[in-house]
Amino acid sequence: MSRVTLNDLQAVLTIARRGTFRAAAIDLDMSTTALSHTIARLEAELEVRLFNRTTRSVALTEAGQQLVEQLGPSLQGVNDALEAVRARKGTPSGVLRINAPPFAALTLFSTLIVEFLRRYPQMHIDLVTEGRLVDIVAEGFDLGVRVAGLVPQDMIALSLGQPQRFAVAASPDYLAQHGTPTTPGDLLRHACLRVRLPDGALYRWHLEKQGEVAHVEVNGPLTLDDAALSRAAVLEGLGIGFFLEQNVVGDIAAGRMVRLLDDWTPPFPGLCLYYPGRRHPSAGLAAFLALAREMAQR
Repeated sequence: MSRVTLNDLQAVLTIARRGTFRAAAIDLDMSTTALSHTIARLEAELEVRLFNRTTRSVALTEAGQQLVEQLGPSLQGVNDALEAVRARKGTPSGVLRINAPPFAALTLFSTLIVEFLRRYPQMHIDLVTEGRLVDIVAEGFDLGVRVAGLVPQDMIALSLGQPQRFAVAASPDYLAQHGTPTTPGDLLRHACLRVRLPDGALYRWHLEKQGEVAHVEVNGPLTLDDAALSRAAVLEGLGIGFFLEQNVVGDIAAGRMVRLLDDWTPPFPGLCLYYPGRRHPSAGLAAFLALAREMAQR
């Protein structure tokens, strides 16, 4: 009789998804050594190697790839069935994994996560912040958070009910030396900080006024993919920056930055939670979504 367990199979999928034993062990809340022993025992039981392992990389063998392709949907079905049963409990419990960009994580934490954990103390939130756009299903997340326009079309989106605005800003010292742009076209004559998107592309600054849209391909001394670094560069007088308003509103209020082209940055739909459609969402996921809907209506 086979001694293969669901935990063994989950370990295979997690390693395949994460790409390393170390990262998979963190997700599975076990040591790397224990995970390695689990896979070695499974391979001995199946009498086939599932992973080619070196000191630097892990790759699925042909047999391992076949197992992962056939196992994924089946194991998801098992997990969904178990979650459907757990959902009958009076109080949600377990782990909810959420992926969010750094700028959104604080908003999510202060508006939703704190209240959720107060209501459901048996739940655990695993919040991963990263700028790159990830496939939340392939990487094992229950939920993602993105600006509305970046939510994949095959996902269900739930607005967090908070419109966003962009802000074009520079330091007073920079403006004193170089003058103040008053139209989008003026930006082409200024040092601007270019923004690199999570997919590696350079962002063309989107400006809009009463239906007129301008996409400005700026130039300047720096290309950055982190809002905190862009903020520091602007405060040092290196150029004009393009931000989400929430990242620099304190600097503008304190006079450390001057807002520019204010009438060219109208509000736009804000952050969304998004998740794959499942027939039987876990009790924890259902409770989190219900709370998000409740708080969006306040």
